Amino acid sequence: MKPEIIARVQNASGFIFDMDGTIALGDAASGGHKALPFATETLAALRARGIPYRVFTNGTAKAPAAYAASLRNAGFDVRDDEMMTPSSSAAIWFLKQGISRVRVLGNAGVCAPLEDAGITVIGPTETATGVEAVYTGWFREFTFPDMEAACQSIWDGAILTTASHVPFFATATGRAIGASFAINVMITSLTGKRAKVLGKPSRIAFDAAARSMGFGPAAAKNIVVVGDDPGLEMRMANSAGAVSIGMTTGLMQRDAVPALSNAETPMALLDSLAPLLDAVT
Repeated sequence: MKPEIIARVQNASGFIFDMDGTIALGDAASGGHKALPFATETLAALRARGIPYRVFTNGTAKAPAAYAASLRNAGFDVRDDEMMTPSSSAAIWFLKQGISRVRVLGNAGVCAPLEDAGITVIGPTETATGVEAVYTGWFREFTFPDMEAACQSIWDGAILTTASHVPFFATATGRAIGASFAINVMITSLTGKRAKVLGKPSRIAFDAAARSMGFGPAAAKNIVVVGDDPGLEMRMANSAGAVSIGMTTGLMQRDAVPALSNAETPMALLDSLAPLLDAVT
């Protein structure tokens, strides 16, 4: 890392870490996790210094508390309230927009943060009127009737929203297909409506993570975002004015970085978390 980036990391007010491919690797079915080198030590060092952090995965296969438990099983010091998914930021956004009835194409992990926030969750094929939004997430059980019900809600006036709209995510055995991306493409092809992303790389997601640590928009420049996906964490950090630290331990490849757009180029690119650990120790 360049000296000016090291200085910003050392003086950072808070950190946002991606999970898969950044601090841990799991399997394609979103099972257990294994810590990547220096990851548990980095979070422990931040805890020791009293610097807040959030682990924000773009996966919604599980509720945030379940992901936190999986990381604790892998040796991480992560509390339930320090773990976030797109449904965490989606719940905040829905409430802010006055949206209270949402048809969710997703499993229990997708629904949990919305239900916890008091939002009425309507099942994929459940008969319902007054649906204000369709929200897509992790849903490998997706069927044709689910698509019909979602499209009908949109034709009736609901907006299309999603946890994530990226085709792949990193696992221990390579890349896996993002379920919501495939579902969104099908719905968009039939309705002509593009999904509004409520997880990474949206500013909605960044602001939700920052606020959960007690920071307002003006604090963005003092927040460090660490991730392996140029189109997610790097784009989110750069657009917010935060420090973007890219990792080659997941989807990002060092030889592909020169071809990235400015919006997706990390301020620093690391092959392991060791330099970050050195900076925060």
